[in-house]
Amino acid sequence: MKEVSIIGLDLAKNVIQAHGAAPDGSVVFRRKLSRGQLLKFFADQAPCTVAMEACAGAHHWARAIRSLGHEVKLIAPAYVKPFVKRQKNDAADAEAIAEAASRPTMRFVEPKSEAQQAAAMAYRTRDLLVRQRTQTINALRAHLAEFDLVVPTGITHVGRLAAFVEGDESGLPEAATALGRMLVDQIEMLGSQIEALDKELRVRASADDTARRLMTIPGVGPITAAALTTFAPPAQTFTKGRDFAAWVGLTPRQHSSGGKGRLGKTSKMGQRNIRRLLIIGAVAVVRWAARKGAPEGSWLARMIDRKPRMLVAVALANRMARVAWALMRNGGEYRDPALAAQ
Repeated sequence: MKEVSIIGLDLAKNVIQAHGAAPDGSVVFRRKLSRGQLLKFFADQAPCTVAMEACAGAHHWARAIRSLGHEVKLIAPAYVKPFVKRQKNDAADAEAIAEAASRPTMRFVEPKSEAQQAAAMAYRTRDLLVRQRTQTINALRAHLAEFDLVVPTGITHVGRLAAFVEGDESGLPEAATALGRMLVDQIEMLGSQIEALDKELRVRASADDTARRLMTIPGVGPITAAALTTFAPPAQTFTKGRDFAAWVGLTPRQHSSGGKGRLGKTSKMGQRNIRRLLIIGAVAVVRWAARKGAPEGSWLARMIDRKPRMLVAVALANRMARVAWALMRNGGEYRDPALAAQ
């Protein structure tokens, strides 16, 4: 049998397809494995490169297979798709993964540790609860509007919603009042759970040296710092801050041809949670600067005078991403350019 250079794995819940390829790319084997057989199979294999899509369960299998002496590479599914030949099935997917991983210019995802996955779970759980709370508030406000009880949007007006439900002067039917109380209780429960997770994320951010340094950047709070340290790959993955900002999705999408550069809207590639948090923080900084005034002659002051607020916020988020990359790679804390020049 030929020497196996790379094995592509198409992961699934029960049946996992393996595709072994020789150094010249020829097929050595195609095998179907159950979850229980997978680690035993790799324990019997000579050390080689194992490639998988960065999907559910991939980080767990990457840690387990790496412990057996193999080199593990995770690939974003979008980078595998162009290598699938004609019909899509498990065998074709595994072959495409092996072929994609063999390309010298391919980009890979760094496998996460269990601690990183736990931190990511805490952040995503908080994000889910915030969405559920927003949905419940919107539902309650819509139901009350049917009885001509109108309340403005926003979480700050939840107290008014609760007052309508509990107050006798609202004139709500008894059945509607009971259901309204159920929704109010749900909002309060979600709020307490979100506060608990906020506290946990703040504690984690304060205990992490990198997160503490990131929080010195204007517009970056504990939640954003925790997201950067949790979801972002190692800073050494990128050669410069511009590459990191492009990975986050804060650079224009290109559609250039024939030597003519055409730039569109932001690409929205990469980690959307980091991008969203950076933009939210940048919006807060822009609003504060518009009210209080940015330092005279600064980049932010010039941009606010010439450009729409949202465009300035996205441009500022791009700069924040570059600064965050520099702090994660080189250490140190953020220094305001205006103060550093004095």
